[in-house]
Amino acid sequence: MNLRTTLFAASLLAVSLGAQAQTDSASCGAVTLADPGWSDIAVTNGIASLLLDGLGYKAQTRTLAVPIIFAGLQKGQVDVFLGNWMPAGQHDYARYVESGQVDKVVENLGGTEYTLAVPTYTYAAGVKDFSDLKRFAERFDRKIYGIGSGSPANDYIRQMIEGNEFGLGDWKLVESSEQAMLVQVGRAVKRDEFVVFLGWTPHPMNVQFDMQYLKGGEKFFGSTGSVNTLARKGYVAECPNVGRLLSNLTFTQEMENTIMDEVLNRKVASATAISTWIKANPQVLERWLDGVTTRDGADGLAAVKARL
Repeated sequence: MNLRTTLFAASLLAVSLGAQAQTDSASCGAVTLADPGWSDIAVTNGIASLLLDGLGYKAQTRTLAVPIIFAGLQKGQVDVFLGNWMPAGQHDYARYVESGQVDKVVENLGGTEYTLAVPTYTYAAGVKDFSDLKRFAERFDRKIYGIGSGSPANDYIRQMIEGNEFGLGDWKLVESSEQAMLVQVGRAVKRDEFVVFLGWTPHPMNVQFDMQYLKGGEKFFGSTGSVNTLARKGYVAECPNVGRLLSNLTFTQEMENTIMDEVLNRKVASATAISTWIKANPQVLERWLDGVTTRDGADGLAAVKARL
């Protein structure tokens, strides 16, 4: 065997070993994604599902409350959660991730806002800080509008009320779905009424409403934050190809806001809005699929492009 033949054989072996190292076990064929019913996570789950399906996996989404998602990750009943908002989710993060029961894969989004918000006309009237709320208690009807029961943000609002923080001891937390909360906000805005609600970015609410975020609640909500991708313990080692995809999957606020606006305000089907955005921004696929193959070891980028 001459030197050229030897080097060629060695390169083939290296490629083969690399492919084997990246090969997922048989149990990785179905990937269970958790969804707490939030619009932004519906977008990121939709992107992950499109890519996974294009790579030959079967993505399935389970809609669960946040506490059940973390318990599901800990028990191995859920594979992946793309929506660990920080620092709002610090309690669950400390309980499950810092304790080693659930794995952090990557920070998938930075520069987020997640705290109480008011319409700009309310802000201009003097409600700029959490401590200003009590001065206008009657105009707010002593109500703070939150999202679904079990969300970390609702727990923080409840803690504020129970501890009489900012003089809110006689206020009420109104729990509802994200959509129902935004309907209530929309009604108040049409009537120029005072309303305080849980706001966050990225989300089309920031375009839909002229709104401002309140200061002073950093003890509970922190300042600007981030969103983490979490996985059940050992998942990335068990499913390294999916793990590589998850590690690559990072997003931007502009991307999420654009897709969510298409879905929520223009009534475009989520899958259509996602595929349309990706087709308009094809360069993102190279980053997301860097080092990722199909389930059977073929070119992952080519497979997803063909699927689109």
